[in-house]
Amino acid sequence: MADRDGRSGDWKTGERCLDRSKSMDEYPKIGSPDLNRPDKYVPESDLRIVLLGKDLAENCRVGKLILGNEKFDIKAPSDQVQTERKIHKTVINVPHLLQPHLSDHQIIEAVRECVKQSDPGPHVIVLVLKHDQCSKEDQEHVEKVLNYFSNKVYEHTMVLTIQESDSDEPTEVNDVIKDIIKNCFNRHYKLTKNSPSADLRETLEKIAQMNSGHYLICDEFDGSEQQARERGHKDRPLTIALFGNSTSIQFRHDNGLLGEEENRFKTTDTSRIIPLQREIAESYVSVINMTVRHETELNLDCVDHLVDQLVNENEIHAFIFVVRLGQLTDADQKSLEWLQRVFGDKVFQYVMILFTYETEEECDTINDIKNPVLEQLLEKCGGRFHTCNKMMNNQSEMRELMNKIEHLFNENKQQRYTEIRQNFQKSGVLFKKESDTIAIMKDNTQQITTSMGKDPPNKVSLEKETRLEQDNGKETNGKTKHLFKRLHLKGMDHKLRTADFLQLTAHSLKSCDSCAEEELIQTFMQKLLMMNYRARYIHVEENNEQHHTKQRDNDSNKDMGDIFKAMSISKKGTSQSDRIHPMDVQMAVFHCADGFLKQLMVTKLSQCQYALPLLVPDPFTQQIEFPLWIFRQINKSWKIRNTNNEIISQTHPVYKAETPMVFFFRFGSVSSSKSQLMNSLINEKHNTFFHRNCPGSSRTRVLMDGVVEIAWFCPSGKHTDKFTDCVAFCNLHGDAGDHEKQLEILTEMSSVNVVLLQQLQNNDKSTTIIQNLYRNRKPLICLFTEDESGVTELMKGKFKIGLKDRNQSDVSEELRRVINGCLSESSSTFRLEDVSKHSLETDIRIDEEDDDDCRRGREAAQQMMSLLEKKDLTEIKDLFLPCQGKLWHQWCQKNKELHRPRAYDIEMDISRKKTEMKNIRQQQHESDINTFIQLFFKQIQCHSENNMYFLKWLEIFLISKNIFVPQKYDTSKQLKAKQTDLERISEELQAVTFGLEHIMREIGQIYESCSSVKKNKKDLQFDFSSLPSLAAEMIISGFPMELMDGDAAHVPVVWISAVLDELIQKLGDQRVFVLSVLGIQSSGKSTMLNAMFGLHFAVSAGRCTRGAFMQLVKVSDEMKTQMNFDYILVVDTEGLRALELTGSSTRHHDNELATFVVGLGNLTLINIFGENPSEMQDILQIVVQAFLRMKKVKLNPSCVFVHQNVSDVTAGEKNEEGRRRLQETLDKMTKLAAKDEVYDAGCFSDVIKFDVQNDVKYFAHLWEGNPPMAPPNPNYCENIQELKETIMSHALKSHGMMLIDLKDRMKDLWEALLNERFVFSFRNSLEISAYRKLETKYSKWSWRLRSAMMEIENKLHNKIENEAIHEVEEADLQRELKKTSEEVEKSMSAFFEKDTDADILIQWKTSFEIKIKEIQENIVRETKRKLNEILQQRDLKKMIDAQKTHHENTLFEKSKELALKLKDKTTDEQTLKKEFDLFWKHSVKKIIRDTHPIKDIDIMRDVKHFLSDIYESAPVGHWMESKDIFSVPNYTQYVLFKKEFKESVINSSGYTQTLSPEDKIRIFITDVAQQTDKMIQSFNISKMGYNISRVQQLIDYIKRRVTEHQEGSVEYEFKNEFFMNLVLSICSRAEQMITDQHKMFRDTNDPEIYVEKKRAEYYSIFQKYCHGATSAAIFGEIICQKLKEPIEQSVYKKTTRDLTDEIMKNCQSLNGNRSKLEKHILKTLAEEEDCEKYMNYIYNPRDHFKSFIRDEVSQYITDKFSVSVLPKMKENIRLLQQKIIKAAHESTEHVQVNRGDAGLWLRSFTQQLSDVLIFSEKDLSGVKHSGADNCNLLEDVIREELPTTMSDIYGRFNTETFLVKLDYTFRPDEILIDHFCQCCWVQCPFCKTVCTNTMENHHGDHSVPFHRSIGLSGIHYDNTFNLSTHICTSAVGNSNLYFYPVGSEDKVPWKDYRRAGGVYADWSITSDLSELPYWKWFVCRFQKDLEKYYSKRFEGSGEIPHEWKIYSKQDALESLDKYI
Repeated sequence: MADRDGRSGDWKTGERCLDRSKSMDEYPKIGSPDLNRPDKYVPESDLRIVLLGKDLAENCRVGKLILGNEKFDIKAPSDQVQTERKIHKTVINVPHLLQPHLSDHQIIEAVRECVKQSDPGPHVIVLVLKHDQCSKEDQEHVEKVLNYFSNKVYEHTMVLTIQESDSDEPTEVNDVIKDIIKNCFNRHYKLTKNSPSADLRETLEKIAQMNSGHYLICDEFDGSEQQARERGHKDRPLTIALFGNSTSIQFRHDNGLLGEEENRFKTTDTSRIIPLQREIAESYVSVINMTVRHETELNLDCVDHLVDQLVNENEIHAFIFVVRLGQLTDADQKSLEWLQRVFGDKVFQYVMILFTYETEEECDTINDIKNPVLEQLLEKCGGRFHTCNKMMNNQSEMRELMNKIEHLFNENKQQRYTEIRQNFQKSGVLFKKESDTIAIMKDNTQQITTSMGKDPPNKVSLEKETRLEQDNGKETNGKTKHLFKRLHLKGMDHKLRTADFLQLTAHSLKSCDSCAEEELIQTFMQKLLMMNYRARYIHVEENNEQHHTKQRDNDSNKDMGDIFKAMSISKKGTSQSDRIHPMDVQMAVFHCADGFLKQLMVTKLSQCQYALPLLVPDPFTQQIEFPLWIFRQINKSWKIRNTNNEIISQTHPVYKAETPMVFFFRFGSVSSSKSQLMNSLINEKHNTFFHRNCPGSSRTRVLMDGVVEIAWFCPSGKHTDKFTDCVAFCNLHGDAGDHEKQLEILTEMSSVNVVLLQQLQNNDKSTTIIQNLYRNRKPLICLFTEDESGVTELMKGKFKIGLKDRNQSDVSEELRRVINGCLSESSSTFRLEDVSKHSLETDIRIDEEDDDDCRRGREAAQQMMSLLEKKDLTEIKDLFLPCQGKLWHQWCQKNKELHRPRAYDIEMDISRKKTEMKNIRQQQHESDINTFIQLFFKQIQCHSENNMYFLKWLEIFLISKNIFVPQKYDTSKQLKAKQTDLERISEELQAVTFGLEHIMREIGQIYESCSSVKKNKKDLQFDFSSLPSLAAEMIISGFPMELMDGDAAHVPVVWISAVLDELIQKLGDQRVFVLSVLGIQSSGKSTMLNAMFGLHFAVSAGRCTRGAFMQLVKVSDEMKTQMNFDYILVVDTEGLRALELTGSSTRHHDNELATFVVGLGNLTLINIFGENPSEMQDILQIVVQAFLRMKKVKLNPSCVFVHQNVSDVTAGEKNEEGRRRLQETLDKMTKLAAKDEVYDAGCFSDVIKFDVQNDVKYFAHLWEGNPPMAPPNPNYCENIQELKETIMSHALKSHGMMLIDLKDRMKDLWEALLNERFVFSFRNSLEISAYRKLETKYSKWSWRLRSAMMEIENKLHNKIENEAIHEVEEADLQRELKKTSEEVEKSMSAFFEKDTDADILIQWKTSFEIKIKEIQENIVRETKRKLNEILQQRDLKKMIDAQKTHHENTLFEKSKELALKLKDKTTDEQTLKKEFDLFWKHSVKKIIRDTHPIKDIDIMRDVKHFLSDIYESAPVGHWMESKDIFSVPNYTQYVLFKKEFKESVINSSGYTQTLSPEDKIRIFITDVAQQTDKMIQSFNISKMGYNISRVQQLIDYIKRRVTEHQEGSVEYEFKNEFFMNLVLSICSRAEQMITDQHKMFRDTNDPEIYVEKKRAEYYSIFQKYCHGATSAAIFGEIICQKLKEPIEQSVYKKTTRDLTDEIMKNCQSLNGNRSKLEKHILKTLAEEEDCEKYMNYIYNPRDHFKSFIRDEVSQYITDKFSVSVLPKMKENIRLLQQKIIKAAHESTEHVQVNRGDAGLWLRSFTQQLSDVLIFSEKDLSGVKHSGADNCNLLEDVIREELPTTMSDIYGRFNTETFLVKLDYTFRPDEILIDHFCQCCWVQCPFCKTVCTNTMENHHGDHSVPFHRSIGLSGIHYDNTFNLSTHICTSAVGNSNLYFYPVGSEDKVPWKDYRRAGGVYADWSITSDLSELPYWKWFVCRFQKDLEKYYSKRFEGSGEIPHEWKIYSKQDALESLDKYI
């Protein structure tokens, strides 16, 4: 593909810059010796010719000559572009484009079409002109048109002039045309009458060939230059240059790339290289053939000229090096050298190798390129190659070649080689000949310069050396890059991070000893992180091609009898050198890792007892690095014997440890392995240093030369130790002579030097070095591989040992003795940190110094540590971390006491403790933030970019400070003797232990104290609310987070919750799988987790983990598709049965911890050390009890048992026996635990789903041998991998939990554990939250059913009233409701299946499905009852309706008679009005006289009348003194006990007695009230009217219920006053409703009222009759008048339903569930501060709810009437109007079709409206409609009159009458009352709080989120007037309080309240502190009111705690928002 020189369309490749002064005939013949031969030029594709002209006929004539046919349509429109094709020629005819009158737009469109038709561009443009008719104007137009094509257009343009005369002699053209011809490079063709067509075609082909076949690019119409470039070869060809030996190609006619002519370099007969234009696989390409037969041709002088011309005139995109497959020759290599010399180094990024083969059998790309020379060449060319046959005629191969070339072009960012070359030239880098430059090597063109500008003494020698170094360096760099590429590493600039390997991937779950090459890094790191030392021995799987190659080599061996031939053939297999060296894998990761991954990696190498990199050369620059940072986390422990033969234990960070150091190095190649020899000194059973004989080793290694590794021998204090003290061993890899810096540093720092070499030679460069070492006083040991002698001491401290043909063991022992002897004489010690002292003099890089972030982090950490210097270790925490010391421990103790009350005055005691806790928080808050913590904050806040380094450094320094504390095992024998000593020393150990977790603990306490006092600390420079963000960042970064404070044994809930909230903010609410671990102390729990997930939990001997820590493990994106979670949250815990805690507290502490951890985890690993049953028994009892508790509180974790340190884990029978014993022990422990927890469980499987075969794992010993030199056992690592797979199998079945749910679970568990009785106290917040969500959904589902049924009821009600139906069946209602019912069922299924809490919700699915069915049945049943009552009442009120209709019809007929009488007598309106008024007055008076008027009623008068008849002896004043029975505080005044009962009291001794049977009475009253409400509604007074008999019915019903109740199993009888007050109270409440309904009935049916309303309507009809209106018109108006009331009723009903839906959505108090409604009720009560209303709420909650709903609805209607209610009514009127008009129209059509009359019309009309209106034929039964048969007129009248009627109806709507006009059952408040109050109303037997369950008669216990003071229900202390302040939830947690159940003399502990049976057993009251501050505020605010109400006081034991009095009303309201 060619590129441009910056101008649009200016292409260079293959184009000739033509001289416009020459004619075409004078032009040099380019590209061919004979251009005049017409058959010479054969275009590769269509020759595209554009004809531009003025005249259609002329253009068609020219087109005919070119194509030789008559294809062009001469009759076509002149502005049409025609395109025709024939025999590789395409002609685009544009006959109008040269007409000068065209606009610019027309020109552009024509050119655009022309370019489109000639895509990708025209070869020739022909200007068709008349020879003598061209003006200047025409010339300008021609130039304008051509310029629209391209500014290179003239190079492709020819002028064709037409001569119209008959003469064949061409005539002269005018001057204007001459100028145009000149611009076209004098290309001109004169067309006469007899011009041959062949001549014209030949001329066009010549022009195309002159342009090398290139077409004109018209980019103005193809987008931007960049877009053109991206179009690739379709728009312009790629240009490729082929070089190599031409014998590798077969030239023939079907050769797709080169054709049949071997167009090699021309050396004598031409001065140009002509690119071939080829079309290959539908792609155009320019091919420059530079192949030669002999390499000598490349060195001819003319070649340089040709190359210059080639580069200057062609834009080369790729070079193709052609090689015969499997036959790379010297000539080929010289061709490459020539290419590099001439074109420069950069050319190789444009080179692709093309292997050609003769036959298919030869073609095997993988096999044939397995040649070291070719591999090196391929590496230089970026691995790019292709294979094709010599003939290059296979289309598939050619297509693939083109694809690869284009890929190469794109890889080079679409740059041409020429651009790179020009850039080099601009920057001064010239391409020179070999003779011009001294410093150009055979394989390199880089110029060598000497450093620092100094001339060396021997310049030639130095140049040679420099060249050699550069060659070696380049070779090394190439090998390194190739290695990185094979390992799929991006290079050292793209750092690998710890997170890349710590996440859970599919690969990490595989257990494999072999892998593909591309998986080497992942497999190596996976095994290393698991401490599997076999990480270095991973076998690389052979791919199929390699295996196939070996097999084919064997098959090709035809003479199998010749062993020599067979052996020679076998050499063709994959050589050892092809394998990647294991140490190259390790070092490749090391070089590409960031600092943290390096540190982790080397720490794991140390744990594997491997040598660690001490000095590491950069693989590219050879700069030596001392990676001190990586050693910072490594500690070494050892034991030595002192002079008294006592064992001394020591632990040191390796960077501080001062030990002797033995340095091993070699000169030259030696036959013995130095590393293997070193291993025999350190640990003969383990390859500490990797050596040539290790598995997987190969001869080729890339990254180890110059690396110095270090390892330590750590003695165990035994007599068998090889060395008596810790000794460091350093090993320099490679020839020491090549690594002088490393040699210099280590020989200087060593205690003993050991050198390996073949033998000493005087002239060897190593001689001087060894001579110097020999003269040095430092011990030197020379090991000669070619010497057979034993140990020879040459002089003191100088030894010689021969190795040749000697026993390795003997040599090792001799060497050990010599080294020990040297060390005993030497006082020299080595300290790792001291290596950095050599950095300046030897120019080595120290990672800690060169990395700015690392250095700054260290400096900041050192600044903090400087504050700890010279401080007593036991006092540091008290000085620097004051918040977490005594204050925090005191707070924790108070918190536990708070949750475990013992005092009789519970609330006072709770208040005191809370006050004390607040004071402690205040003290914490007032304590100063010391400099230590301030520095920590400063660093974290100001330098966030290096926080990780800072935190790591701080952790390192703190560990190193603690590391000198005596280890536990040193004193354990003495400690066991005295428990007191143990506890004292344990406390000291805790005091001196100071880590990063303690700093974070302090920050947590700062946060909690600030949160408690709600303000910042005075010296905190930022808002305390940002502190959790810091901890969240640390968790994300991989630091463990303390979940439970191990010192205080307490969970800082506020802090942890805030941190989890921040974690959710940063990560999103991710789903986590919680994995926890339990086990006895020092059983390897943390080690197991660290090995499994590469975590960072603290591990060392003794009790290291305190409390519980959590750490996140990310799940990779690929695994998220398989798993149900995003992270694994790993929880590590302290060990159970700790010796330090031995005593009474141990069991309780362990139970708490086990319960917390088991409850928190989705899966718990139970870690057991060994198999001893006695060791297991205690821990198993704790674990089983924890799981049993989970079962009881409906948590379902799973578990896996892990037996650690089990010998011979392969013994299957032993394992089976172990599993059987474990199962027996678990079952036994389950029975014991079940007794404690009062639970029926006989075996462990009753408690938890457990598979003893799969959920029990046996682990091998951790160490393979004896520490401290033993490496981890690989079998242990395999066990870890198996366990990991088991965990994942459990995880796949688990839903995990969201982080927000984890926070709630943690809170719930801890709150329950703080109470002594976990199961009794546990509140599952997740379950509660899920249930509330379900309740809200249930509310919506039930509302959908109710709402749908209201629509159905309304429709059927209308039909009943219209007498369209006469019976209602349940089946009909079910059928109508079916669609909605199915939708609700579908919604329910989706909710239970897809909700995020589906696993929790599933437990209630069945019960709620049943409940929805029940509510549906109830709705249907209730609707049927209502409709059947309407049916019955319809018949009863027929007489009322008939009388009403009779009056209306009488008035109508008489007014009609009067009108007809006056019709012809007068038209004066006044006269008519006067006559009508007289008539009306007389008629109405008669109606009133003939009917009884409907009077006002007095309900209470009637009630008292009936009661007086019943109780004649009732005192006269009783009616005045009667109380509202719903509001009295108790009912003792109304009852006579059958036996002695006491009031509700709390004894001063602490005993409590419950109420008299108040609850039963209150429940009874509530039920009677509900039933009487239903009775009153069923009376339908608004339709049927009031009758005194209804009062009699009510009284009789109440009387019957009272009698039944007291005759039942109750302990009391009612006084007469009870019945009387009950009747009066019920009737008083219903009085307003009955009165309102009676008023509605009266307004509708009283003749005087009703008729007067109709006066205007009748006068209107009267007028129309008087004015001669037709019967049809009057009948239509009558219909409209009759429709008024039905329309009004319908609109009210429909608006009510719509409004109810709106209120359910928009009204804040009514748009949720019952709990939300109650919250708003409580808020309203608080705002109103009316104690009487509060007492009504407490004692009559249902009534209060109803009243509140009515008020809310009324207020909503008032507020929203104009913006919501009126618009709805208007819309409903509009819809009704449309339906009525439509019914009128369809009735008219029906009459016309059936030829009916007005009667038929009316019947049809009313039937169509029967669903929506109560309107039937009977409403017009008395109206005569004879003469009204003109139905069209009737329809028109209705259409005309109806809007006026509707307007009149709309005008009467207002807020005052809206609710009054509604039927009671259809009012929105009553609908909502029915919806919200269909729930549980059972009250707590102690505090009267109402159960919050939304279902009446629900399954399970009654419960409430918050209880309140029992004093609110009047409970007081015995023999006093002191009301109690106890709150149920705290009272039930007190073991000192008792009460007496109803009817029993046996006291029951309040904490066991369920034992009382009855109502008590049905309640679930959680023992916790979950009381609402709201009710504390209420007690304080209304103390006097309550005391007056109950005639008692809050004094003495019932004194209100001071803490209650601090709550304001605002606090109370906020607590509602927070908790409800």
